[in-house]
Amino acid sequence: MAIWGVICVYTGVLDCPCPSILHRNVIPYPGHYVYVDTSFAKQGEKAMLLSSDLQAEEWNCLRLVYQITAPLDSASDPSQLNLYVRYEDESFDRLLWSTKEPSDSWLIASLDLQNSSKKFKVLIEGVLGQGDTASIALFEIKMTAGYCIECDFEENHLCGFVNRWNPNVNWFVGGGTKKNTHSILPQDHTFRSEQGHYMYVDSVYVKHFQEVAQLISPVTTAPMSGCLSFYYQLQQGNDNVFSLYTRDSTGLYEEIWKVDHPGSSDWNLAEVEFSAPYPMEVIFEVAFNGPKGGYVALDDISFSPVHCQNQTGLPFSAVETSCDFEEDLCNFYQDKEGPGWTRVRVKPNMYRTGDHTTGAGHYLLANTKFTSQPGYIGRLYGPSLPGNMQYCVRFHYAIFGFLKMSDTLAVYVFEENHVVQEKIWSVLESPRGVWMQAEISFKKPMPTKASHMVYGQKAHLSSWPLRGVPGKHCLTFFYHMYGAGTGLLSVYLKTEEESKESLLWRRRGEQSISWLRALVEYSCRTQHQIIFEAVRGVSIRSDIAIDDVKFQAGPCTDVEDITQQSSGYSEDLNEIEY
Repeated sequence: MAIWGVICVYTGVLDCPCPSILHRNVIPYPGHYVYVDTSFAKQGEKAMLLSSDLQAEEWNCLRLVYQITAPLDSASDPSQLNLYVRYEDESFDRLLWSTKEPSDSWLIASLDLQNSSKKFKVLIEGVLGQGDTASIALFEIKMTAGYCIECDFEENHLCGFVNRWNPNVNWFVGGGTKKNTHSILPQDHTFRSEQGHYMYVDSVYVKHFQEVAQLISPVTTAPMSGCLSFYYQLQQGNDNVFSLYTRDSTGLYEEIWKVDHPGSSDWNLAEVEFSAPYPMEVIFEVAFNGPKGGYVALDDISFSPVHCQNQTGLPFSAVETSCDFEEDLCNFYQDKEGPGWTRVRVKPNMYRTGDHTTGAGHYLLANTKFTSQPGYIGRLYGPSLPGNMQYCVRFHYAIFGFLKMSDTLAVYVFEENHVVQEKIWSVLESPRGVWMQAEISFKKPMPTKASHMVYGQKAHLSSWPLRGVPGKHCLTFFYHMYGAGTGLLSVYLKTEEESKESLLWRRRGEQSISWLRALVEYSCRTQHQIIFEAVRGVSIRSDIAIDDVKFQAGPCTDVEDITQQSSGYSEDLNEIEY
């Protein structure tokens, strides 16, 4: 068992020799940190820190300021930092958080602790990885009342909020006794004084007027739902868009709020219904789309587990989508064609189970005359659901007579026109002839009558046949690709002589909030067609548009923006698979 050592820190300078750790971004105030490294421990050895008895009758946030260092050749077996919670009446430790992420600067982890009447201890475990210079260090361990997603930006660590660095436009800390020359407001919202702090983003350094700045919250680590509120201030009549998004672990973005009017010149309160049933980040985004972008300021982010005051209640009742099939199909329905499902009632016996509700009631049965035939599909559709809500679907099922169990029963989210969007559950293995309960949680960012395309699907737009010329052709068009889930836009050249289209131009992912101009110069002596291909991305925030397409004989005149057929594209064309 290894032990943690202690080192003092004074305004960014180590006051004693450090055996193998060099922390470049030491937090700039006096203090100490503890560490474990290979100078007195071996690879695989563990060092433990155990807190005193703690109690959190209200929701709390536990923050760690930590660093893991590792040599470049230790990727196969890095050091690991684990955090456990040990409750007084339990004989085991619950893993709350773990990381192996190495860094040459201090990092912050923010962990939500749900309210509980039980006493508990916090255990912090460091496991040394491979390498002679492997080390783990802890600068601060702090538990505060409230939610990790809350922040007034008065602490040095900014509650774990981070800026997604952009060369031209970023979020900065404003206010405070040490004046920032670019600080834009005389008073913050928290203290209503010039000493208080806030976050702001300014267009003073914007170059292309298509810049986006993002301020990203810590990831939620416990399910939460309620009202997220914050104060903001922005210049009226300027070319900026201030929005609030959530982003889950798969990278799926969802817009939950946007400024629809500038509000007053003072601090404005925003209240947003927020639900995070699984780990999620909140992203405050400002997009500048004009030469007079101005500024946006943000302060005092808070959360309440009750609905926002401007919400009188959810407009959707779960009763509308529930059914025990005792009287009829409720609000469920089937395809008009096909064998489908039959509403039946049987007397239970040793060969047949009755319904789940009472044992002698009704249930739905896939038609036994057809289930043994290959290709049999019976679909039961539920009522339309409003978007931007979290759902939990529970039902009981029993499977009889199938030789292959996998995928005999599945649940999909469909669009209104019956185009499938996503499979959210399917049977893998199940006891035969026994009622089993399934429970599925899912959230759709908009009503299920949304996009007509699913991830990876393609849309083609072809030109009329074009006459070939001995020299150059110039294709110009404008394109718009905005949204974190944006897919792929490609331009192909098709000729009768070649069986496969030639790629002329391609853009992947989000490009700008504004329309951008493309010039594509190519050569073709024979009759040909130009094909625009759009491929949907991973989420519904995947909008691709084109406009003002023009063809002309001869080279493009705007030389700086030309994408030539021979050298304008360098990506690996074989890396995209759907």
